[in-house]
Amino acid sequence: MRLRRFFFVGAALALALLSLSSGLQADDDRDEKKYNLIYVPTPEIVVEKMFEMAKVKKGDVVYDLGCGDGRVVAIAAKKFGTRGVGIDLNPVRIKEAHETVKKYKVEKLVEIRQGDALKVKDFNKATVVALYMLPEFMNWLEPIAKKTLKPGTRIVSHDYKWDSDWQPEQTIEFKGPERTHILYLWTVPDKK
Repeated sequence: MRLRRFFFVGAALALALLSLSSGLQADDDRDEKKYNLIYVPTPEIVVEKMFEMAKVKKGDVVYDLGCGDGRVVAIAAKKFGTRGVGIDLNPVRIKEAHETVKKYKVEKLVEIRQGDALKVKDFNKATVVALYMLPEFMNWLEPIAKKTLKPGTRIVSHDYKWDSDWQPEQTIEFKGPERTHILYLWTVPDKK
């Protein structure tokens, strides 16, 4: 009888641990599904145009939410001497971003973080925010940006904009190497 009870308790514990570990994995998968993550690198010509629109300069702190391979913050650091923070959920992209930062030799200027781009603790330090995110993410980010970012912070987005009354102050459509791109620029207004 004791052996049977021990076996039952052991089996129940094993099932509970298995369930817990698969539950943890499910949470990670849920985050990626929640944000409908896809990875499409931003061509360098588009990155350059984004910098031009946002008037990126030395002294800026560029945050790239959904940084992918890290090219936006790495190029900004290399070209303008900006500091940068790249954030992405995907560990594969994080590894690639670290490699990009090393390739551009901007390790002292750029920080790459794995995490949820909607839960950035020091988001208010950004002076420029670069985005290439799907509309759903943009709509989740808008109230956070309005509440958190300092007045004067420039937000530049590739292909997608807020689905709200906060209209971009500038929209540029231009032909890239493979297709037409649309870029949007907002400047965070003074708090009322």
